[in-house]
Amino acid sequence: MRAGDGADEQSRLAAERVQRLKRQLDEAERATKPRDAGVVGERLVADRLSLLIPHGWYLLNEVHWPGRPKAILDHVLVGPGGVVVVDAKNWTGEVSVAAGVLWQGRFARTQSVDGALAQCAAVASVLAPPHRRFVRPLICLTGQLDFFGITNSDVAVAGADRVVAAVLALPRVLDQQTVVSVYTHLGGQLTQESATERPAVNSLTVKPPTVKLPTVKPPTVGLPTVGLPVAGPPRSGQSGGRSGPRQPAYGTRRGARGGTGSGAGGGGSGRTRKSRAQHDAASGMARLMFLAAFVVFAVYILPYWGR
Repeated sequence: MRAGDGADEQSRLAAERVQRLKRQLDEAERATKPRDAGVVGERLVADRLSLLIPHGWYLLNEVHWPGRPKAILDHVLVGPGGVVVVDAKNWTGEVSVAAGVLWQGRFARTQSVDGALAQCAAVASVLAPPHRRFVRPLICLTGQLDFFGITNSDVAVAGADRVVAAVLALPRVLDQQTVVSVYTHLGGQLTQESATERPAVNSLTVKPPTVKLPTVKPPTVGLPTVGLPVAGPPRSGQSGGRSGPRQPAYGTRRGARGGTGSGAGGGGSGRTRKSRAQHDAASGMARLMFLAAFVVFAVYILPYWGR
């Protein structure tokens, strides 16, 4: 490579480096302008809202968003008309409210309306229940100074030059003593992170799942039905395995003292009933013993009989 070619190459590289640095500078400048414009717009809104102080309103600027440690609320007003949460927007282009929907050019700004409602709900959550219904959202536009509209979700949208009139038009709902009390309370809640926003230990406690064990029923063993002989009353005169002459089961019997009769003399009737009850008990016991012996035989002996 000749010396002239090397110089040309270095000049070309230097020119490309200058162009690259210029593009980076332009990008940084474009990124800084919206941020600076936003800061200027918030200051403009704060200056306009400070005009409400002689009318009994109190103003909180850039306060903490309850429930969102890294989020900021632009402005919060407390006055006779209640509590107004103001969200400042530095939008360019044409802004309108058509059919209850907020538009910026061809884009529906429903997300911004939902954000204003979320801010309103967050502030209401730290107030006492009787005062929560007096919290209202408001979007203040710094680029459309004379604009005013209301969305179908009852979110007021006002330009910076009309925001004071919009707030003063609110009906009176709080007396001066309540205004001071609410302002003091919100000042303590919104200017520092609430202790309730730090996660509690109990909120992280995980309960073990409840496991239901299946109910296991013991197997039912079907026993064969066998006709069991019915034991009758003992026969009189049984001796040495031989039975004597058969006697009627519940007939005339000899009394305990040698008397004979049909139960009318010598207490024979009482002894007859007593003997009958004893025979019934003995008969039932004999049946139970036979059944128990058969069950023991069928369950414990019969399965191993042929082994």
